[in-house]
Amino acid sequence: RYNYRVYPTPGQQASLARAFGCARVVFNDGLRARQQAREAGEPYLSDGDLSKRVITEAKRTPERVWLGEVSAVVLQQALADLNAAYRNFSASTSGKRKGRKVAPPRFRSRKDNRQAIRLTANARFKVLDNGRLRLPKIGDVAVRWSRQLPAAPTSVTVIRDAAGRYFASFVVQPADEPLPPVDGEVGIDLGLTHFAVLSNGKKITAPRFLRRAARKLKRLQQDLSRKQRGSANRSKAVVKVARAHARVADSRRDWQHKLSTRIIRDNQAVYVEDLCVTGL
Repeated sequence: RYNYRVYPTPGQQASLARAFGCARVVFNDGLRARQQAREAGEPYLSDGDLSKRVITEAKRTPERVWLGEVSAVVLQQALADLNAAYRNFSASTSGKRKGRKVAPPRFRSRKDNRQAIRLTANARFKVLDNGRLRLPKIGDVAVRWSRQLPAAPTSVTVIRDAAGRYFASFVVQPADEPLPPVDGEVGIDLGLTHFAVLSNGKKITAPRFLRRAARKLKRLQQDLSRKQRGSANRSKAVVKVARAHARVADSRRDWQHKLSTRIIRDNQAVYVEDLCVTGL
């Protein structure tokens, strides 16, 4: 995946909000239809029957006629997410899926901090020569290209995070380009007082991103606690807190990527401890 920041206009933001809402409604309608069928003792609704009921037939009803205002691929991908969630839940309960147990799918809320839609190649999205991203029924969105895509993307996911930022996440299949061989090898031991200790004796100090921002976060969260629930001022305060957390998360992610890249490029083999450090 290659992620880029996008800057939709106010009109495009309204179109994206409409697409987010339609995808959420289709997902919830599909989940509700399967739950009602199970409670009534009816057989499991197949993917094709579910798509026909909550998309094709729903568009002909006055209650869901507005589903036709967004790309049909957005609605189909929302159902694909629901079907994948059911398959993962079934595989987890039967023991075919390893790891932690997967819970059954649950309804999506309009108050979720993260909203997303996915467009595949069938939607005919396109990266234009002027650098803009053309999305069906949304328009040409400005993109901040930090690097070039290594290959043509097979799908794109448009995301709106809790801080109100928009991102485009492209799925590509680049060709493998192995790094030049080096002689070094290193072992990594995760620590408590230090972030990690390398086998060559080097200690990597744990960053203090959150501690530096704790004072500002405390003030913003105090302001949030004083706002009345459901008010517009509370919504604005929630966004301010989310932006403060986003800055910390971005700094931490950037530091981790740079550290891991440096270790990989300087060593031919990397050995990492397999001790479970959850809860330490």
